[in-house]
Amino acid sequence: METETRYVITSLAPNAGEILRAARLHWGIENGFHRCLDVAFREDASTIRLRHAAANFGLLRRFALNLFRLDKRSKKSLPKKRKAAAWNPSYVVDLLNLRPLQEI
Repeated sequence: METETRYVITSLAPNAGEILRAARLHWGIENGFHRCLDVAFREDASTIRLRHAAANFGLLRRFALNLFRLDKRSKKSLPKKRKAAAWNPSYVVDLLNLRPLQEI
């Protein structure tokens, strides 16, 4: 059996079970979503700082991440799907489910 000691700053009551649940919830979100954004889009290294640009690009990254996750046809990793979208416009068209307009 292994024991670890963690130190956290929190406004929660000193209840170990409640603090553990909150910490696990936080890291579950961090590992499940934020890490994916950083691996696929290098979000933490972004230098976008002008006005609302950082928030706007964050929304675009999340939109693209969700599109890539919905693509079940490909077994590629998220970074490889991103590269495929950059190199192959027809892949993006397929992701967005865009079709040319038919003449009536």
